[in-house]
Amino acid sequence: MTNEEIKLWHKISAFELDDPAVDFKFSARLARENGWTTAYTARVIDEYKKFIFLCCVTETGVTPSNPVDQAWHLHLTFTRSYWIDLCKNTLGREIHHNPTKGGKREAEKFDGFYTSSQSLYANKFGTPPPADIWQNNHERFSDINFRRVNLDRYWLVKKPEGLLLELTLPTLLLSAGLFIQASESTIIPFLVFVVVVVAIGVYRDINDTQNKRNHDGNGSGGDGCSVGCSTSHHGDHHGGDSGSSSGCSGCSSSGCSGCGGGCGGD
Repeated sequence: MTNEEIKLWHKISAFELDDPAVDFKFSARLARENGWTTAYTARVIDEYKKFIFLCCVTETGVTPSNPVDQAWHLHLTFTRSYWIDLCKNTLGREIHHNPTKGGKREAEKFDGFYTSSQSLYANKFGTPPPADIWQNNHERFSDINFRRVNLDRYWLVKKPEGLLLELTLPTLLLSAGLFIQASESTIIPFLVFVVVVVAIGVYRDINDTQNKRNHDGNGSGGDGCSVGCSTSHHGDHHGGDSGSSSGCSGCSSSGCSGCGGGCGGD
């Protein structure tokens, strides 16, 4: 780093996202919304600060990992903290977040940004980014099938993958047959039948989801969701865009416009 970059990094590193005057702090919200541990959340926030630094020093463009992007999305909703405390008072510039225009060209652009992000990271911080926060390019742009879920109404069960996925339904059917043969009761076979029907529905849903995910991930950078940002030293724009739920995003130093009108977030 140059002397100016060192000074900038010290300012960003010292920036506090958690307001000591509130009970429900930024880090607690970030951890809750993503199901992360306190320790992992703290590390993601550190990586988010490094990403913001990279946005300020990039000559081409950078793209964050998905966990880092989630921190960025959430921070954008803390509008005073983001636009005034961070951008205006700490950075002296605006870091904007833009949705993708879609298409193969955009996907290729942000894939390139993500590669250059990790190279720039290693160059400025003297070490590669941590792999458990900065995924490889394939995972970054294919593992994006996310959805907001109310945990008070739904259970989340990790689905089987690969060979285990193929064996799930046959195993359930075989087990159901054994239960029916072993039981002299009419209730148990009926309950088993219900379970099998539900299992078939779940299995089909898993396959449909897997097929859709595989299809979306081939040749177009996942769902085509990439977002960008620009840096500028003028204007007083107080808006933001939380981007897409997949968290694909990037930052360009081209000086193009920010998120445009009507930006908002959850």
